[in-house]
Amino acid sequence: MNVLMISPSYPTEMSFFTRALAQAGATVIGVGDRPVTELSSMAREHLSHYIQVTFLGEPEQTIREILSSNDIAGIERIECLWEPCLLIAASLREALRLPGMTFAETIPFRDKDEMKRRVAEAGIRTPRHMRGSSVDDCLRAADYFGFPLVLKPISGAGSVDTYRVDDYDELGRTIEKMRHVPEMNIEEFIEGEEYTFDTICIDGEIVFESIAWYRPRPLVDRMVEWVSPQTIILRDIEQPQFRDGRAMGREVLQALGFRTGFSHMEWYLTDSGKAIFGEIGARPPGAHMVDLMNYASDIDLYRGWAEVVLAGRFSEVPERKYNSAIIVKRAQGEGRIRHVDGLEHVRSTLGDHLVEVNLLPLGAPRNDWRTSLVSDGFVILRHHDSAATFKMADFVASELHLYAG
Repeated sequence: MNVLMISPSYPTEMSFFTRALAQAGATVIGVGDRPVTELSSMAREHLSHYIQVTFLGEPEQTIREILSSNDIAGIERIECLWEPCLLIAASLREALRLPGMTFAETIPFRDKDEMKRRVAEAGIRTPRHMRGSSVDDCLRAADYFGFPLVLKPISGAGSVDTYRVDDYDELGRTIEKMRHVPEMNIEEFIEGEEYTFDTICIDGEIVFESIAWYRPRPLVDRMVEWVSPQTIILRDIEQPQFRDGRAMGREVLQALGFRTGFSHMEWYLTDSGKAIFGEIGARPPGAHMVDLMNYASDIDLYRGWAEVVLAGRFSEVPERKYNSAIIVKRAQGEGRIRHVDGLEHVRSTLGDHLVEVNLLPLGAPRNDWRTSLVSDGFVILRHHDSAATFKMADFVASELHLYAG
């Protein structure tokens, strides 16, 4: 099968999906706006052709450039797992009359206000929300919903440009930060823990599911620099407190008509035990969460996804052997990484439960913690016992330190 893969090398995980398509027998043609020499070596190795467009951020121009390329002759499928380009992929499918999500089917996965409207119409509890593009809209929402509020881009990806505001003064400062955002979703803040519900589906049937717990919630770790954000894939998703969240996830997928591929839903569990919808993407989760799922069951979901989209079957067997956790580290100070403290202590304490260490090398410039999901590096661990996993994750968060200067 000839597959057009939009953004085959960015974000980082896309290279693994590109490789999986090629290893499953597909001829993969990549599309991106960077020179082919700037793609990862993994992506380059598994692409048969590459179409360089001017700028993926200009959808109409990108579509024209792709459709005018001789390299798309014989294309049988179009895949895109990077959220900002999902509508480009949908438009190309319609233009070439290829299977997959249409433009209309993709809209509720990109427009957060439309998403919540459709989910609410299906009888699923969502945060109260409204669409806004002006100061007056934000003030009206504050008067109607009260504080705290959450402001996020209508077509945002992840938690970029997402803010919690607690009063009118903070609202004014946040609006100034979001002047570059043309339209936003303004919603009530839901008190509670935040989880994910991640799936792979074939023709509307879930063939793989996973639940992750954000410690702390992304809104907190996006606002507090010293936090070491944790994401934990939970081994026992049959626990009673997750029953309503899993059921809600199935209802959301049905309400939005999701059929085949990866989905990534975020939801809240309140202190009273109520599950409330957050948002959903027609894509896999980022920040190495697919790797976490693989570590949790000793499977390969990159390969599993490729098999689903190419052959309509899923042969991986998720045994849920472990809880797995990623702990993201942020360096103290500014400039370049000059010292790492506690790594050997972490290695000796965790032993075989430590499965991956990926920290910036000494001398590398520190990343911007506000925009980088993995900041200055991360550690991945796993353990069959939940309490032990949480304890080890907290140990890494408190004992491992990076310093810049």
